[in-house]
Amino acid sequence: MKRKKIIVLGFMGGMPIAGVIWQHIHYIVGLQRLGHEVYYIEDTLNYPYDPVAFNISDDCSYAARTLGRLAKEHGFEGRWGYCARFKDPIQSTGMSLEQIRTLYREADCALNICGSHDLNDDLRTIRHLIYVESDPGVEQIKIDQQIDGEESETIDYLKEHRHLFTFGENIGTPSFAVPTHGFEWLPTRQPVVTDLWCPTPEAPAPAAEKLFTTICNWSTSGKKDIEWRGSNYLWSKSLEFLKFIEAPKRSGEPFEMATDIKKEEELALFEKNDWRLVLPHDLSVDWNGYRDYISNSKGEFTCAKDQYVRLNTGWFSDRTACYLAAGRPVITQETGFTAHYGGKEGLLAFSTMEEITEAVASIRADYKKHSRAALAIAREIFEAEKVLQSLLDRAGV
Repeated sequence: MKRKKIIVLGFMGGMPIAGVIWQHIHYIVGLQRLGHEVYYIEDTLNYPYDPVAFNISDDCSYAARTLGRLAKEHGFEGRWGYCARFKDPIQSTGMSLEQIRTLYREADCALNICGSHDLNDDLRTIRHLIYVESDPGVEQIKIDQQIDGEESETIDYLKEHRHLFTFGENIGTPSFAVPTHGFEWLPTRQPVVTDLWCPTPEAPAPAAEKLFTTICNWSTSGKKDIEWRGSNYLWSKSLEFLKFIEAPKRSGEPFEMATDIKKEEELALFEKNDWRLVLPHDLSVDWNGYRDYISNSKGEFTCAKDQYVRLNTGWFSDRTACYLAAGRPVITQETGFTAHYGGKEGLLAFSTMEEITEAVASIRADYKKHSRAALAIAREIFEAEKVLQSLLDRAGV
């Protein structure tokens, strides 16, 4: 394939927390390994978040330092820019604003990761803009809710992209109830550079005292909750965890979750059911420490957001794909993804408490088999070069 000039549009400087960072790094490194000239750009009106100071402000210094470190670690030095459009005049770190504008005109394509970029006149000069949706359900419902056939803000925005990709592999199929109204949603998966998580043919066994773990944001404050046809669909996994809160006690071994639960009654309920809770803040600011936490776990037990589950989206977590890439077996809530992969050794899905206890028992009985299977799934299904080559081919890049 001819070497292309590709832009990754993201938000790992504006939201420099470890999970977001790894999600973007896999795109950048995967595209580089395919032989392309890859640039990372943030072109934003949004103030950046500083996870050390726990505040949002117009100070871009933490975002710039983070992007500079990541560029050095992952081979895109000199090919990144943080364009702060909330400044007057516009300020840019890394690449200059003129360099960024030239890049937009010359690039073969740009991936708008998670739809993170609202479009401006400069971004509209990119000739092949590709939308990559990581949170399926909300945009499809917004389209369905258009009033009297009028063009909605969502529809206008999506139409500015040449192709629409989604982690919801059931969207546009009979398994997904929300109409797509003529929009073509192409299924894709979260790319993972597996050797960044397991550089050896097999994953080393975890220490005997290690646990099933997960990392999550406990309260999303109704940020993307949406009502559709008389039901409220929640952009949160907290209620799903509460449904299965007895899972550790019923399974016969403790689970650990890195999250920040504020309510005392919820904390007490988790502790009563053999959960170990740790604060996620240190993991949030140290992306390599985040990787170590996952790699040193026994495996992952996690739930999915209500929207993904009840809408049967076929969604799968980019963090969970990292557990697989580390050779760590996963027990995760069914969202319809097993119609496409997983559901057996290494990657076990559940909808009931009984399925959780059976999955834990199966992994306990033959951990090595499930570890090998987890790593094999990561390399076969989520390997960045495979996922991104397929995306580019179908986008006609």
